[in-house]
Amino acid sequence: MKPKLSAQELYIHRQKKRTVQIHIARSLILLLFLVLWEAAADLGIIDSFIFSSPSRVVRCFYDMLRTERLLFHIGITLFETLASFTLVLLFTLFITTCLWLNDRISKTLEPYLVVLNSLPKSALAPLLIVWLGGNYKTIIITGMSVAIFGSILSLYTAFTETDSEKIKLVKTLGGGRKDILLRVMLPGNIPSLLSIMKVNIGLCLVGVIIGEFIAAKVGLGYLIIYGSQVFKLDWVIMSILVLCIIAMGLYQCINQAEKRYLKKI
Repeated sequence: MKPKLSAQELYIHRQKKRTVQIHIARSLILLLFLVLWEAAADLGIIDSFIFSSPSRVVRCFYDMLRTERLLFHIGITLFETLASFTLVLLFTLFITTCLWLNDRISKTLEPYLVVLNSLPKSALAPLLIVWLGGNYKTIIITGMSVAIFGSILSLYTAFTETDSEKIKLVKTLGGGRKDILLRVMLPGNIPSLLSIMKVNIGLCLVGVIIGEFIAAKVGLGYLIIYGSQVFKLDWVIMSILVLCIIAMGLYQCINQAEKRYLKKI
């Protein structure tokens, strides 16, 4: 006779079962989509030249690995994305700290940050290319422009909403602004920063692709725009799917880091 599970063990068992069911459902949805896509292309329901098919995408991926330096293109896009993401993180921490330390500056700059955050970044990309030239540095800045303003606003809001009782405690113990920053603000807003990072990694990837559309001669964005111009639509769809995998992988890396941090606290 099996021992009776406690309420806590029963809850954990149900949660694990639910997680497995969700993963199975996700996998089945993806599998069903691929099967229907392949069947529709084989039966002529959709034009495989325009919409491609899973088998054509796999063949295209294999051929481009051998002949078109696909891994090099993927590596360039990854490098530009991670570089823009890292710079966004550093500038966000620095600028947000400056805004928090000086209330007058924050109130002065807030409307400009809101306007810049609302501005369509695809409109900025051509100007950046003209001003700075068509190189990887410009593409990295384009990736940064998509994420940085919203990131600063979000983190600054988190700073202003930090528990005031903790701040009073530090002041009572004789601490100054530096102590409040290092002992309350930064440690207390790490969860907020991780949440912002999860959004930013995708935004930086979008910005990099926008930059590659306009100016690059390498990268997945270049493959997409070139493939559409010469009607190599297998290239386009394959590159888009690779971008989806990259975006999902980068997001999961930050998500796992967040989970590990939350477990520690």
